[in-house]
Amino acid sequence: MTEFLSVDGGTLAYEVTGTEGPLVVLAHGMGDSREAYRFLAPGLVRAGYRVAAVDLRGHGESSVEWPDYTRTDLAGDLIALVKHLGGPAVLVGHSISGGAVTIAAAKSPELVTAVVELAPFTRKQQMRLGDLRVAAYRRGMTHLMGTALLGSTSQWAKYLDVAYPGPKPADWDARLRQITAKLEEPGRMKVLQAMGKISPADAGEHLAGVTRPVLVVQGTLDPDWASPRAEGEAIIAALPAGLGTLEMIDGAGHYPHVQFPQQTLAAVLNFLGDTGV
Repeated sequence: MTEFLSVDGGTLAYEVTGTEGPLVVLAHGMGDSREAYRFLAPGLVRAGYRVAAVDLRGHGESSVEWPDYTRTDLAGDLIALVKHLGGPAVLVGHSISGGAVTIAAAKSPELVTAVVELAPFTRKQQMRLGDLRVAAYRRGMTHLMGTALLGSTSQWAKYLDVAYPGPKPADWDARLRQITAKLEEPGRMKVLQAMGKISPADAGEHLAGVTRPVLVVQGTLDPDWASPRAEGEAIIAALPAGLGTLEMIDGAGHYPHVQFPQQTLAAVLNFLGDTGV
């Protein structure tokens, strides 16, 4: 059942499943919705967690026309939701939200027990000329740029085709239609375009200030980086020593929690078990 939380600038839509246990808040990536966690959330509930999946500002059933879409703004939304739900919480963020949960953990450690970053954009990116020799990276960047410049849902669909290498989820055709239809609603594509232009530097500045355990999950075939492993290792290196763990999901692209939900769930549950959450 969808619930709504009013915060400065708009209204957030979220859904809670599970009635007891430690709180886990799931935040998706740009151009998506809380449906991105349709496979992961049930497993977390079965493992004994209370799970809140939220639609980012401008996405899903959340309102449009927010004043800003930075990772810092998203972190503020997540902090507000955790407070509203009576936290603390484990924060799980994908892509742009990986940066947001980093900021939230650094700014409000009393509300965060652990952090999971799925294919996160948490550091300022520097593209090297040699990166373009990686075909998947080159194709993915081409379609991302086409989406940002043209506001094209077809370009976004082509990016997603690259971002999900190999077999797609069984419900992929229906899910892609849902994503496209949502982006065609007034103002939704403009949100995606705005987010795509925002630097993750604000998240990178907070990595050294995180005090909670962090799990970074990367797909070995993620086209958003020429080397997904190198990006994951760089995030771990920027955290305080001993705080971060990197898990690589073999064969996954930019959406490991959708392509390989069981492997991703196992990694998350092992991490939470090791940290005592």
